[in-house]
Amino acid sequence: MSRDLLIGIDAGTSVIKSVAFTLTGQQVGASARPNVYTTVEGVGAEQDMATTWADTASTLRGLAAVVPDLADRTAAIAVTAQGDGTWLVDAAGEPAGPALIWLDARAAALTSGLRTSSIGRRHYESTGSGLAACQMGPQLMWLDRHRPATMARAASAFHLKDWLYFKLTGERAADPSEGVHSFGDFHTLNYAPAVLDGFGLGHRRGLLPPILDGARHLGSLGAVAAREIGFGEGLPVCLGPIDIVATALGAGLYDPREETGCTIVGSTGMHMRIARSAADVRLNADSTGYTLAFPVPGTFAQLQSNMASTLNIDWLVDLARGVLRQHGVEKSRAEILPTLDDHVLAAAPGTLLYHPYISEAGERGPFVDATARAQFHGLSSRHSFNDLMRAVYEGLGFAARECYAAMGPMPPEVRITGGAARSKALRTILGAALGTRIRTSTREEAGAAGAAMVAAVATGAFPDMERCIDRWVTPTLAGAIDPDPGLARRYDRLFPAYVAARRASPPVWRALRAANVDEACGGAVPPAVPSTRVLPSRPDIDLEPNLEGAL
Repeated sequence: MSRDLLIGIDAGTSVIKSVAFTLTGQQVGASARPNVYTTVEGVGAEQDMATTWADTASTLRGLAAVVPDLADRTAAIAVTAQGDGTWLVDAAGEPAGPALIWLDARAAALTSGLRTSSIGRRHYESTGSGLAACQMGPQLMWLDRHRPATMARAASAFHLKDWLYFKLTGERAADPSEGVHSFGDFHTLNYAPAVLDGFGLGHRRGLLPPILDGARHLGSLGAVAAREIGFGEGLPVCLGPIDIVATALGAGLYDPREETGCTIVGSTGMHMRIARSAADVRLNADSTGYTLAFPVPGTFAQLQSNMASTLNIDWLVDLARGVLRQHGVEKSRAEILPTLDDHVLAAAPGTLLYHPYISEAGERGPFVDATARAQFHGLSSRHSFNDLMRAVYEGLGFAARECYAAMGPMPPEVRITGGAARSKALRTILGAALGTRIRTSTREEAGAAGAAMVAAVATGAFPDMERCIDRWVTPTLAGAIDPDPGLARRYDRLFPAYVAARRASPPVWRALRAANVDEACGGAVPPAVPSTRVLPSRPDIDLEPNLEGAL
């Protein structure tokens, strides 16, 4: 029987998926399980490493139940996963303690001081990525101070995909996208000792596994893992890039013929451009954004990310649902969201400004401010719910524009993916706000596809990534939509006011925070109650790219 399938594993924050593709990129089956993590100490977020592996193995067995002869037909398995976090393993290969995932903010106080220091700037200029509490460096600092017993047991520091690759192959490795992003130099794609020393972690250098390029190096499925998942020992296994890079690859960020960007419109907003060499990487004065090695030799995905994207839409929809519920009318989000397009497009453009900082964590791109909060400007008695919703959509467009502006010139075309990419109103407004043409990716599982594409090159199914993209990605891109010229001109006039209002707001945000803290608890933040978060398995979530873990 021919080996005509590739499997991409995408272990996200919400859902763990295993997806089977033909060698030319057609999806033939998928299996998913909800992910589980625990919130601790109010701002901590931990994940049981053994459970995560067991859930991943379960999705592979589940995939075999829906794809005939899967084990005999599979040419390789590739892995991507939520990014950042710290997954420590001891010398015997067992977890040294629970993993700290990207949502863990216990290193925030350490990070805030480093960000504005010369150490933070040197880290940014070496890695191309701004410091954040979610990253392995600050988390290792926190663990060194608060979990010395765990650190004493640790022999290797992994990210999630590295942990799953280790469980599959027994090989301790990191990939360039996360290894360099955490502790490296993007010019050399190797670790930079000065970065580790800047964190005061020089004595932990031995925890870092070697950086391996998944497109050039294949591991092999070990005997224990083979028995657990029901595949043959020795099957090639590929360590893919971080999920944001895998999704960008599968959704069309890279085009060998033209400059393109990629925006992922999910709960968070991810905005990316391709840098075709290290010299093309644009670093900004605020030390924000991220530079991630891309699976085309010599290229990088530059990224700016909004903390909240479609969460802003959900918030306003839920306000309306609450009012309806008070009057005995029950409507779900699923019933309301499909009806928004016509109402939003019918509302007059640009009569309000909205800053989409609805997340309790504030904003991270293209500026970092934990106190930032959403706000409307220009409200009057003539404005309706539809005007407010249009302003929310426009705010997402302006936020994306500000992120792209921090990375350099606007690409002439932006490919979009994520659940909200299906919205005509969002596509229309985003294209006009950016002033660029929009092309939608129809690929359902872009992250798993991107990982599988790296395996397709590594196994020789394609001689290089450019030819793999021609078969896997280009056919999944919808026709390009040019921006409406009149609407684009109006947004060009409004964008400076959007930025000016945002820059004037920090004193207000901080005063509100101080007043609310004083009112609630006399100036002291009360401890949060530990809880366990189990995300439900839903048909709609299984088809969404899960990218919260990128940053």
